[in-house]
Amino acid sequence: MDEPEDDPYGPYLTLRRSHWAELARHHELDLSEQTLANIRSTGDPIDLDQVRQVYLPLTELVNLYIEHKGLLYRDQNEFLRLSERKTTFVIGVAGSVAVGKSTTSRLLRELLRREGASVDLVTTDGFLLPNAELERRGLLERKGFPESYDRRALVRFVRDVKSGEEGVTAPVYSHLVYDIVPGETITVNQPDILIVEGLNVLQPSRPRVDGSVALAVSDFFDFSVYVDASERAIRAWYVDRFLHLRETAFRDPSSYFTRFADLTEEDAVETAGAVWDTVNGPNLVQNIRPTRGRATVVLRKGLAHHIEWVRIRKI
Repeated sequence: MDEPEDDPYGPYLTLRRSHWAELARHHELDLSEQTLANIRSTGDPIDLDQVRQVYLPLTELVNLYIEHKGLLYRDQNEFLRLSERKTTFVIGVAGSVAVGKSTTSRLLRELLRREGASVDLVTTDGFLLPNAELERRGLLERKGFPESYDRRALVRFVRDVKSGEEGVTAPVYSHLVYDIVPGETITVNQPDILIVEGLNVLQPSRPRVDGSVALAVSDFFDFSVYVDASERAIRAWYVDRFLHLRETAFRDPSSYFTRFADLTEEDAVETAGAVWDTVNGPNLVQNIRPTRGRATVVLRKGLAHHIEWVRIRKI
């Protein structure tokens, strides 16, 4: 059962969509419909009005955090009589499969770039263990659960970027073949901002066997967003996306999911529902949604995929 929609999940301010729209009234949106179409994920009906009313104010809030973090760096350098380079500002974006976190991440990247910042986006999919390793560990059916990632490599990657290292690389994941692409990497080179998108990026540190606690990737975040919706809505969006992919990507001969391309619509709905009920739904309930209260901002969507209200952590 979903948690009540008015559950405050922590020390947050709750602002309705109309409040955010008022905040954006005097801001110009320099974004074309074609650019938004390139950003929009499958099944996400986000339009320019929603970008203007929700994501412009969100970008302004991020910029406030960046500005004040910069002032803190300056004051600390003066106090310590140092001249250390300001580190990369790291934003985490979390949420369920099919909730729209990829659209949110790409949109934030685009809007922040238009403010003049250098912004890189990395998804945690690249840090999933290869399928062969998942199969060896008996985890292939739990892909996306916290234990299916190389968490140590992910933490090391974000730590190195945050430390100001040059040319930090991350593995590449292909959704078409449903696996890590051997030998392929992306390189992050001291950006102003790094956006880290993933199902479980807000997970806290977990105790080791000896009782010590390791670092978590969320320990390096300066700002974080959780994209939220009722489980009923997300499940419906997941099924709709599956049906769309059955008509498109699944028909690619190199797709891992070609076996689903010829399913009848009824069988496709049943298959997608079963995958949700046995994998994505339990992952949401057990691992993803419990991290929601750790976010700086929670964006809550209604059944039509539109943001209805926003929660901002009190400072």
